[in-house]
Amino acid sequence: MAKLSAPKGTKDILPGESYQWQYVESVLKQIAKDFNFKELRTPTFEATEVFARGVGDTTDVVTKEMYTFLDKGGRSITLRPEGTAGIARSFVEHGLYAGVLPLKLWYLISCFRYEKPQAGRLREFHQFGIEMLGTTTPLADAEAILFGNEIFKRFQIGNITLNLNNIGCKECRKAYNEKLKAFLEEKKDSLCETCQERLGKNPMRIFDCKSEICQSLIADAPTIFDSVCEDCKNHFEEVTNILDTVGVSYKIDKGIVRGLDYYSKTVFEFVSQNIGAQGTVLGGGRYDGLIADLGGNDAPGIGFAMGLERLLLLLGDSIPVADTTPRILLIPIGDDAKKVAWKLVSDLRSRGISAEYDINCRSVKAQMKYADKIGANYTVVLGDEEVSKNQYQLKNMQTGESVTVALEQIADILSETTEG
Repeated sequence: MAKLSAPKGTKDILPGESYQWQYVESVLKQIAKDFNFKELRTPTFEATEVFARGVGDTTDVVTKEMYTFLDKGGRSITLRPEGTAGIARSFVEHGLYAGVLPLKLWYLISCFRYEKPQAGRLREFHQFGIEMLGTTTPLADAEAILFGNEIFKRFQIGNITLNLNNIGCKECRKAYNEKLKAFLEEKKDSLCETCQERLGKNPMRIFDCKSEICQSLIADAPTIFDSVCEDCKNHFEEVTNILDTVGVSYKIDKGIVRGLDYYSKTVFEFVSQNIGAQGTVLGGGRYDGLIADLGGNDAPGIGFAMGLERLLLLLGDSIPVADTTPRILLIPIGDDAKKVAWKLVSDLRSRGISAEYDINCRSVKAQMKYADKIGANYTVVLGDEEVSKNQYQLKNMQTGESVTVALEQIADILSETTEG
């Protein structure tokens, strides 16, 4: 029988590395709390229309990368490729626009895209993201960027560049798309097949193309940054003024359009040079028309998402090693001692003290070796004599020293050493 393995582009997170994820997630959750964001959890799959309408049917995500299938009821279902569209659907479905606005949300999810697996890019990957719904102000754009910047500060990650662009509103882009079409019309036959189709539907998507030929053809193209209306220009200038005031450095990158259709005005990316080709660790922007596109009341928003796999690549060995060793291993000898041990281990765990006993019922010698293997801080042998006298030898496995204690003293001693 062939050996079973995880599907291509997926990865088991083994016990020896799961603490890294727990650490990263705990820091991100704390930052969200500090910025007064609340968690919203959405289903792993949605009706395909949520992403087709929300993400955009001309994007690579929708046209090439989504895991879509018919369920047993004949409905088209898609595993979520990103987080924002599902959040927006929930916002509309539950009428959250009727509450206090802006609504500040965070999420921590797994996503699915059919892409060629490489370092920092898997077919099942994990994202942390935020959304602010019901706000049009430049302050909200700055808040999202400052949240992202705080993540890299909190993890003490250097060599990160913040890139910004202004891609305007729908009216700006309508005029700009005509200008871009005119520029590319004579070069149309040299574009790849996908970009020839994009030229007719959504010319800005050509900036996302990975083809070197297409990239060379648009190298001298007019930029949306230089084509925005006065309102969009003023909005973006206010965002950069706030960043200047608080001392966050950035670069203007007129080539950023982001990979999803719902973006408008401010878009941004935090980029690292330390993880190869997949340098964007965090990206996001404003999406003022998304809620309306999904059938809701007009509620502008802004947000970002970051890949946890890429964040972990950046952090490398700098993540603190978690202390997962048990405080104590109980070694009972005899049936009466086992009953005492079971009660003691239950009491210790109820007090928040990590305690273990050997469920394989090995010999005392083997259990002492087991204590070394699992890194137990203390051991105590419970035999008939110890139980009858209520005198137990509590052994410190690091120093080799033992002290005689009563059963009821063990929890207090372990609590003191833990606090110390």
